[in-house]
Amino acid sequence: MDLPALVILCYLVFFVLVGIYISSGNRSSADWAIGGGTLGVGMLAAGIAGTRIGGAGTYGVAGDVISEGIGHLWYGVNSFAALFLVGLFFAIPYRRLRLSSVGEVFDFRFGSQRCQSLSSLCVQAEYLVINIIEPYVIATIVSGVTGWPFWVGILIGGFVIVLFTITGGLKGTAVTNIVHCIVIIVGLGAVGLVAMQNLGGWTAVVAESKVMLEASGKDVPSWWSFTGIGWATIIALFISATIHTPAASVYANYASSAAKQEYLIPGFFWAGIIAAIMPVVAGGIGILTMVKYGAESGLSGYLNIAQLAIDTGPLLGGIALAAVLAAVISSGAPILLASATMLVSDWIPASKGWSSDKKLRAYKVTTALYGSLAAFLAWSLNFGSVLQFLLLGFAMVVPPAIAVGYVFYWKRTTELAVFWGILTGFVGGALMWLLNRNFAGSENADVGGFPQYWYELCQFLGEWRDPSFLTLILPLVVIPVVTILFPDQEEESELADAFYAKLGRFQRNFDWA
Repeated sequence: MDLPALVILCYLVFFVLVGIYISSGNRSSADWAIGGGTLGVGMLAAGIAGTRIGGAGTYGVAGDVISEGIGHLWYGVNSFAALFLVGLFFAIPYRRLRLSSVGEVFDFRFGSQRCQSLSSLCVQAEYLVINIIEPYVIATIVSGVTGWPFWVGILIGGFVIVLFTITGGLKGTAVTNIVHCIVIIVGLGAVGLVAMQNLGGWTAVVAESKVMLEASGKDVPSWWSFTGIGWATIIALFISATIHTPAASVYANYASSAAKQEYLIPGFFWAGIIAAIMPVVAGGIGILTMVKYGAESGLSGYLNIAQLAIDTGPLLGGIALAAVLAAVISSGAPILLASATMLVSDWIPASKGWSSDKKLRAYKVTTALYGSLAAFLAWSLNFGSVLQFLLLGFAMVVPPAIAVGYVFYWKRTTELAVFWGILTGFVGGALMWLLNRNFAGSENADVGGFPQYWYELCQFLGEWRDPSFLTLILPLVVIPVVTILFPDQEEESELADAFYAKLGRFQRNFDWA
């Protein structure tokens, strides 16, 4: 076995052993799901940041930069905005409610199982995508470096993520994410510097990029422009990558995990800073990979990223690829954990009355089953852009995020309005995606009927046909309209009074030192 492969496998084994060691401290369901409420600012920031710098924030950004240009570095800006948004306006309410899933907001406020389950369905659409992406990226790296079959890499990736999540719990992800974040930024940053020098420095990189882009039929000025991907795509990226974040249940878990409420805003702020750095580093790797190998997309582009790392030297290449694996594990483990807690809390109403031991067993069994299914789908599905696949999942979470915002900040919001706001946003976005996928191709230009009509509409709308616009606009409009037309006659019910009394005034301390 060569050195890069040995470094990667040692890294994976090390973190499995760390998870097993930490498992001794997970004696209850609360220890496992929210770290027992013991995390300080540093662990909180690293844990939260790790959820944003997984396969999408590394390979996803780098891959899309290779094929489409540096406009995808906006993902870094959106990552900071997303986490700081949650820290300022949602983390404290989440902590005060002691949530294990965001869907519980609607149960606590309205006693509504249907809104809770519908919200969970939206979030699970995103989390399933993430749980598929992470073993896929691990398999891409392992198979590319070792030459092993892709399915072997899938087995390794799925096994590591599932085992680490079951044993380490939320605190395990927070502890190890401190190491992950350092290794990711330093490791990939070092590869970028060495690779750039090997290519003759930045001036030579820019000059050679023109040759490679023209050979690939790319528009050079657009590729090198931060707005080259188009304003519609940039806005859609912001909606998908930022606006959805308050409904991502993993942040409810982390909000409840802080040792003190005062840690939340600084924790989310510094998490945003860390999360914003990673896409910039990954984008630099993407630029260098494109210059050396060309603007390939899909799996070929991802394999080229691994090859670039190895070409910098066996040891440094191995460390860099271990850094990408760190990014994958850092997001895959807490997202899988959140997926399991949501399925138990939101889809099994009887779980409210379960003992801590029974709930912990249910969490772990669900984690194993869910992770195994995701690994199977990662092996069987064929998708192009990791980042675009993830952004579709993000868009599906925008409706419950809008609904939670209304519930927290507009007391008149009704259960009926929340239900229809989430439903119309989710169905509208999913329908738009299906229509675009099936009828946007040029093969429908002259076929007549609905396929041709939709093709022509897509040509007219361009990138403004992105599903994220509907997932934002529909709930944003439907919730206040339904609330006004069908007001709740029991607005000051005991349930509402207890809910808002628990929230109180959102006391915030902006001292981030």
